[in-house]
Amino acid sequence: MAGMATLAAGALPRAALAATPNLAGTAGSRGLAFGSAFDREIFDDPAAAALLTAQCRIGAIENSLKFDWLRPAGPEADFTVADRLIEFGLKAGLRLRGTALIWNDWLPDWLKWTGVRERRAIMDRHIDEVLTHYAGRVASWDVVNEPFFPMHGREGGYRGGYWFDAMGPDYIATAFRRAAAADPAAELVLNEAFCEHDDETGLAIRPLLYDCVKRLKGDGVPIHAVGLQGHLKPLLPHDYGAFADWVAAVSELGVTVKITELDVDDRGLPADIAARDRIVAETLSAFLGPVLKVRSVNEVIAWQLSDRYSWYRTLPDYPPGQKARSHLFDDAMEPKPATFAVETAFGQSAAR
Repeated sequence: MAGMATLAAGALPRAALAATPNLAGTAGSRGLAFGSAFDREIFDDPAAAALLTAQCRIGAIENSLKFDWLRPAGPEADFTVADRLIEFGLKAGLRLRGTALIWNDWLPDWLKWTGVRERRAIMDRHIDEVLTHYAGRVASWDVVNEPFFPMHGREGGYRGGYWFDAMGPDYIATAFRRAAAADPAAELVLNEAFCEHDDETGLAIRPLLYDCVKRLKGDGVPIHAVGLQGHLKPLLPHDYGAFADWVAAVSELGVTVKITELDVDDRGLPADIAARDRIVAETLSAFLGPVLKVRSVNEVIAWQLSDRYSWYRTLPDYPPGQKARSHLFDDAMEPKPATFAVETAFGQSAAR
């Protein structure tokens, strides 16, 4: 299916729009866990903190556990801010996730001056220190984030960058084995983008990711789950039913599957807020409907709950005066049609 999704009849009851959403409760009633990314905004914005704790059972640290945030100026890590976030999440009763432990993008400039052998040692040190520091507190880690990006032109379609260029594709297995040794109780996830769409990138990455997971599992690498980000783009070609079939095939390799960064890219949608909100809701409904029929999908995590903290608002290509409305709640932390579309999808999903 190409273009904008169409909301199934009855999928978004009119009466629901007047109700108070309970995303975590509705998801939990079907054996699903729902959560959201969060970060430093919860220190200064009580409304954001309250919304997160009211609606979520999972908290994913959006940025502050990434390499460049922990080690911006050199190899010594500063856990000060991340520790405060972890403390907040645990007090709120959230199951915590660390994102992008090893990622070939957004690395600090000081790494440019390190040699190949030194980078391997730096990666090992990073994994050891971070997972040991948070053992028993961060339950799940995206050990390797976005391993594939065929446009970089690397053999095998891998994403280039400091780790890949130093170690080749073996950096993936190395990172997982190192993480398992540092925290044997942690859930270890391979997280990837783009797979939701039937454009050239999405169709190229799906078989690469499938083969990678199959190979890792066959080699005894401790990978427990695959994360699929879910940054939905309604203007790109997509067939969410076919995508769900592929998700089911991935799970047959012996992993669970998570939707780890759910939102809707509303660039290019109508400027009219009501029309844009409707398309965002329809897109979420059309995506989650078939995907949540796959019982191995056990978690859905939004990439921020509120438009107020949308990462899309850092992008330059919105029309003047138009702000992203890509998330489930608006700037005032009030629910939108997207909120109830997701809650309805949870309620109608297959029981786990």
